[in-house]
Amino acid sequence: MEFAIIAAGEGSRLRKEGFNLPKPLLPLHGVPLIERLIRVFAKEGAQQVHVIINRQSPELKTFLTHTAFELPIVLIEEDTPSSLHSFALLVESNPDWTSCCLTTTDTVFRPHEFHEYLTAFQQKENADAFMAVTPFVDDESPLYVNTDQELKVEAFLDQATAETKFVSGGIYCFRKAAMSCALSSVAAGNSRMRNFQRALLENDLHVEAFVFEKVVDIDHLKDRIVAEQFLSEEVS
Repeated sequence: MEFAIIAAGEGSRLRKEGFNLPKPLLPLHGVPLIERLIRVFAKEGAQQVHVIINRQSPELKTFLTHTAFELPIVLIEEDTPSSLHSFALLVESNPDWTSCCLTTTDTVFRPHEFHEYLTAFQQKENADAFMAVTPFVDDESPLYVNTDQELKVEAFLDQATAETKFVSGGIYCFRKAAMSCALSSVAAGNSRMRNFQRALLENDLHVEAFVFEKVVDIDHLKDRIVAEQFLSEEVS
């Protein structure tokens, strides 16, 4: 399985609050967000990590090309209008991929839950897409996820319903059919990951969820405090 990180966001809200580097370089306990992800992926057996960044992030490019990581970094430097377009570019650049794990740098999760998630994905060979979900609502504009009792995804919603228990955690595992659907979704004019996820269901692909107790989303400097406390609980 391949591992990929979308690190193409500008982090404009963090800049307004005084952090003047790209968001992926925001440190948690002294370790930049993107380095932490790469370390977690390496422990899960990744042979390399694909990272897409924008052309307005020279500091991030320097960090990724000059840091001695324990595995190779395959870097794509390209301006894209959305995370979905970034994912589609990763897929187009790697037509031999059969499965991949994808996340963005501002998604903070506990490594042991991530290990369980990957293990479950490998066991669920019929799942075209395997979505991390959590009952912990942290995102400013969450994508709500409705599932059945067996955690098969039934709907991706902008507003919660009486049946809603989860929101998207921003961590994804995809197989070939889902990656092809991403390309078709972009070609159809979609520009948001949530619309692509809805397209998975519209195309009758098998989409399942995996529950994380908590996933913290980093949008503001105050979120770093929450994330660091969250990770400290993992250590203790």
